[in-house]
Amino acid sequence: MGGPGNRGYGERFARLLRDGHDIEGEARLADVLAPRAATVLDAGSGMGRVGAALQRRGHRVIGVDLDAELVEQSRRTYPELPVLQARLDDLAPELLHEAGYPTAYDLVVCVGNVMILLAEGTERAVLARLRALLAPGGRLLVGFHTQAGPAGSRTYDPDEFVADAEAAGLEVEQRFASYELAPYAPGTDYVVTVLRRRGDRPQTQQPPVDDA
Repeated sequence: MGGPGNRGYGERFARLLRDGHDIEGEARLADVLAPRAATVLDAGSGMGRVGAALQRRGHRVIGVDLDAELVEQSRRTYPELPVLQARLDDLAPELLHEAGYPTAYDLVVCVGNVMILLAEGTERAVLARLRALLAPGGRLLVGFHTQAGPAGSRTYDPDEFVADAEAAGLEVEQRFASYELAPYAPGTDYVVTVLRRRGDRPQTQQPPVDDA
């Protein structure tokens, strides 16, 4: 993810942030999916809005983005959020280790149309890279427009995405039409997918014991 087509993305969300708009829908769902004080990778982190929101909720977050201008904007806007500039299809545990970051994550977040801004043909490689970074029981949260995406994006059929995810060793846990969990149906203009490694099971959190 990167290039001139993303300049407007960072500027638009900066304006929304300044004007007090709610830009944390993805982070609220991600927070529900993650255990408390989770280690989270924000893949295609852009200006850092999702990663910073998850930091405020008590998670350890590492952002990764290819676009140098967005990485710089992220570091200016959210200086406490660590960001690695790298291609997602090159994102190996060794690269993260060399940068001093964790190599396994309770949750990997890949939202904000990252998947449809990748170079076409790299989707399976990226999904395989992200799968390799999941801790046991970890989940991958992906969201993108299925129609009328941002400039420079591709059209990515949700069923094609599922086939690519399965080829990368992932399986679908849930699919929705929004981060507010609207039911998914074929033809919806946005899809949110929760995935896990094939054969793995998500971490569970036990409710507190009521001693009353």
